[in-house]
Amino acid sequence: MRVLKRLALSLLVLVVVTAIALALWEPLVAESGKAPASRKYDVEIVRDDFGVPHIFGKTDADVAYGVAYAHSEDDFSTIQEVAAMTRARTGAMTGQDGAKVDFAAHLLDIRGTVDRKYDTLPADIRALLDAYAAGLNHYADKHPDEVRLSGLFPVNGRDIAAGFVLRSPFFFGLDSVLGALVEGKDLPIEGGPNLSGKEIARVTPIGPEPDMNGSNAFAVAPARSTDNVTRLISNSHQPWRGGVAWYELVVHSEEGWDFAGATFPGSPYPFLGHNKTLGWTNTVNRPDLIDVYRLELNDDRTQYRLDGKWRDLESKRVWLKVKMGPFTLPVPQTVYRSVHGPVIMNDKGAFAIRYAGIDELKMLEQYFRINKARDFAEWQQAMAIQGVPATNFIYADAKGNIAMAYNALFPARKPGANWRGVLPGDRSDLIWKSHLPWDRVPLLVNPASGYIMNANNTPFVAAGPGDELDRATFSPLMGIEDDMTNRARQAIKLFEAAGQIDAATLARIKYDVGYDKSDYATGWINAVLAVKPDGDKRIPEAQALLRAWDWQMDGKGKGDALALMLMRPAMRQSYRRLPLPDPREELVAAIDHLEKHFKTLDPKLGTVLRLRQGKVDLPMDGGSDTLRAATLWDVDEKDGRFAVRHGDSFIQFVEWDDQGNVTSRSIQPFGAATTRPDSPHYADQAKLFVEHQTKPVYFTREALMPHAKRRYRP
Repeated sequence: MRVLKRLALSLLVLVVVTAIALALWEPLVAESGKAPASRKYDVEIVRDDFGVPHIFGKTDADVAYGVAYAHSEDDFSTIQEVAAMTRARTGAMTGQDGAKVDFAAHLLDIRGTVDRKYDTLPADIRALLDAYAAGLNHYADKHPDEVRLSGLFPVNGRDIAAGFVLRSPFFFGLDSVLGALVEGKDLPIEGGPNLSGKEIARVTPIGPEPDMNGSNAFAVAPARSTDNVTRLISNSHQPWRGGVAWYELVVHSEEGWDFAGATFPGSPYPFLGHNKTLGWTNTVNRPDLIDVYRLELNDDRTQYRLDGKWRDLESKRVWLKVKMGPFTLPVPQTVYRSVHGPVIMNDKGAFAIRYAGIDELKMLEQYFRINKARDFAEWQQAMAIQGVPATNFIYADAKGNIAMAYNALFPARKPGANWRGVLPGDRSDLIWKSHLPWDRVPLLVNPASGYIMNANNTPFVAAGPGDELDRATFSPLMGIEDDMTNRARQAIKLFEAAGQIDAATLARIKYDVGYDKSDYATGWINAVLAVKPDGDKRIPEAQALLRAWDWQMDGKGKGDALALMLMRPAMRQSYRRLPLPDPREELVAAIDHLEKHFKTLDPKLGTVLRLRQGKVDLPMDGGSDTLRAATLWDVDEKDGRFAVRHGDSFIQFVEWDDQGNVTSRSIQPFGAATTRPDSPHYADQAKLFVEHQTKPVYFTREALMPHAKRRYRP
């Protein structure tokens, strides 16, 4: 009996020791961060009446330090998640979904890219990254109670660079390809239809989800304006929370960096906005920038054939850290690599992946250089660095120039192969080594129509009939997309009908909530109207509402809420280039939801579609694939309402008058401090946002100081 008690006690001790070890081991084995070289930064942060930080520094590096500190004050929690990604420790912070991100970081060898390329970056860029890291470290030192993961800080410039390497390719669909290969499903093919028409598997997204890749952009030249003003509208569609949610800021350095715009957590500079003389915004594009190769392996799967010879398949054992309750479990995985790039093995074989911007860091320089460009020539010179692997740039400047660049690092592919399918992996001549130069990138400058727009559509529709790029001048090997969205069709229609354009007209176009009847929407609604009741008396009632619907998501007419629910799945499939969903299933699901939660098939749109942040709960308009975008939402299981989480996000209206003077206005869905419920700026922009209103951007110190609510030096 005494022996059994001792055995039981020993087992208990073993269990306790194991539990403690599982709770504590991860920070102990994690690679320690190294702080950048110590230096003092001369920076002042001024908060305006909406809490937007205006950061003044003697040098550009001083400003980057201030950007990090100010952003941490408002959203340190999300910044830490981005920092954890760069060390493959996201799983230790957020659990299984985070571990998938860590697997991607290992698979893409992001730290290897940084080790190989970081020292090739110009000295001022490395100084900028180190300064930003130092700002994060300073905040972490002052607020240790907010640090979510032991040993995460200090970080350095290499960590910041790694975040760019990891996230950049996910903006043009790499997550879809990785997910499909991991799951052994059919591949999505960017730039054209899905090869199989089947559902796409995904890893947890690091960039926008495939059906979240939205945005609108508009530029109007002085000749098309009623008042000789050049106008630019930035209307990005991003998640309202998380690692790719916009954060507004204004920066000024004595080295000539003056910029008002927005950035993502983990970035030392804005990605879009304007300086004194020019500005730009971005929309997601989807050319074919990813190639997949089927490898021929030997029997023990350690080698692959290339040009008739066997080559060793690189393999590396990695340990994913997966938080489960109080414990962090080590999960072993093996990542593979060939000369093509990362390799994924599944039941169908071994597949290597090569993608635009692989093993590159030049995006870190390009973004900063365009921040400081002073005219169109300098901006193009910065764009010619070709570091940003994909995304449209819509440009305007004080001299009245407007332009659209269908920017991408187009692989320099060899003619004769089926680049849209899975390629043979045993031919080295199919492993492209470079991309097309900047002068081959589709660029539309100053069209006669006097306007440019993009809404995630083909670049061959941007300025109206007679003013478009010539499709025949671009090689099919570039994989340029042919897609049209409802937003693009509506925008072109509205611009063509508008005549001369003033600020109010342009705002009406931006906030339009209509659907164009020549697009997929018509076929989808007709399919829903053709559904047979089969004894369900509710179906004819719902169909009558849809027949009465005015094709506007303004919340004023009949059937808006029902149409909102039905258009969302249709838009999702259309954007993914997949067949439209089953109309009966979607119709019945919408009916069931509206009856259960609202006791009617025709509640007001604003009753159903909401902006919710803390105690703020406001009605919304717009829908999926309308210019006033409400793309994705979370369904409240208690009251059935839809809390929007993705769509119109940071919006900025920029104008240069006929003297070249710049002014701008902006708005966010919530406020500057989206993860700080106790802050007065947690949701102070929400009411303006739902009412289609904006607030002024105080671009100069003189304009700012009467509205300065707080000044301090971190």
